Amino acid sequence: MKLSPPTTAFEPAGEEPAWTPAPPRRQRPWPVRLLRHPFAWLVLLPTGLAILYFYLLAAPQYVSEARFVVRSRAEAPQPSLGNMISAAVGGGGLSTVGEAHSVRDFLLSHDAVARAQDRIDLIAIWRREEADLLARLRHEEPERLTKYFNSMVTAQLDSLTGLLTLRARAFRPEDARAIAVTLIELSEALVNRLSERAREDSLRVAREEVAIAERRVLESRAALTRFREEQQDLDSAGSVQAAVATIGGLETALAAVQAELRERMAFMRPDNPALQVTRNRIAALERQIESERSRRTQGGGALAQQLAGFERLMLERDFADRQLASATASLEGARMEAQRQQMYLARVVEPNLAVHPLYPRKLISVGSIFLGLSVAFGIGWLLVAGMREHAE
Repeated sequence: MKLSPPTTAFEPAGEEPAWTPAPPRRQRPWPVRLLRHPFAWLVLLPTGLAILYFYLLAAPQYVSEARFVVRSRAEAPQPSLGNMISAAVGGGGLSTVGEAHSVRDFLLSHDAVARAQDRIDLIAIWRREEADLLARLRHEEPERLTKYFNSMVTAQLDSLTGLLTLRARAFRPEDARAIAVTLIELSEALVNRLSERAREDSLRVAREEVAIAERRVLESRAALTRFREEQQDLDSAGSVQAAVATIGGLETALAAVQAELRERMAFMRPDNPALQVTRNRIAALERQIESERSRRTQGGGALAQQLAGFERLMLERDFADRQLASATASLEGARMEAQRQQMYLARVVEPNLAVHPLYPRKLISVGSIFLGLSVAFGIGWLLVAGMREHAE
């Protein structure tokens, strides 16, 4: 068994120490350290790719803008330059905001996309050869086309003034303007349909009332005609007046003959034949008066009953005529009110033909990507550091 040599507290002079410190590590250059850091891969690399895309590959996109309002004729101001300028800067307050909301929702709906596709080929417009691979339309399905449409077309409504701003983007200026013009025309057609539907709804009740009144008038006149044919009398009221006049004449004659009888009895003998003749005339007049009264007031064909039926029919005809006149006046009033409330689309700013592309917004897009990734990386780094600290 070998024994280790003895050690002493101090080594003799001139000999090297048994332990030497390790040489310091050489630091790598900062580019290498930066490339090995997660910040470079998670933040700088995506930002660099975004810079390459936006500044080298992204196709320019042109914007066509238009502004319009939805008004009713009742609140339409007199056309003047001041009113147009006020509406353009948002100073008008007369627009019908509820209808404007409907127009805005329509412009962003699949119905507007389908109607615009029928008029202009949206798929071909957004697949121009100028478009880059990321910005161009890649799918033709209606749902995906509507989603892409909503990313290229915006409709903003000022709820205070009702001014609706439409912006359409495309890879050619004329395409952007064509999209904006088509959407405005579709909006005008929608407003006209809504206005016509509201007008028809408001007039439908008035027209039904007029139709009911017309039927009542026709029925009352037909009933009056049948009554005249049954009674063989054109004017029962005139017949009654004639009967009254006849009876009145008979009574007048009877009164005259009775006066004559009293006059003759004053100076003639009671057995005078002239007195008998006068008495016979009086009796004949009394029988005639009684017969006329019986014929006019008794029996199924009595003139009193005929007059009652005639007056009832005439009263019904008068009521029917008044109802028809009132319904006609109501219809005219409803028609005037519907015309006064009729909606229309007023163009404030026509779609323009763009000269300079406004999209893509390169600096804003790159800055937003870098800032967002940096914030996300910082939050993630703090979470990882916290978990490591708790793990130790």
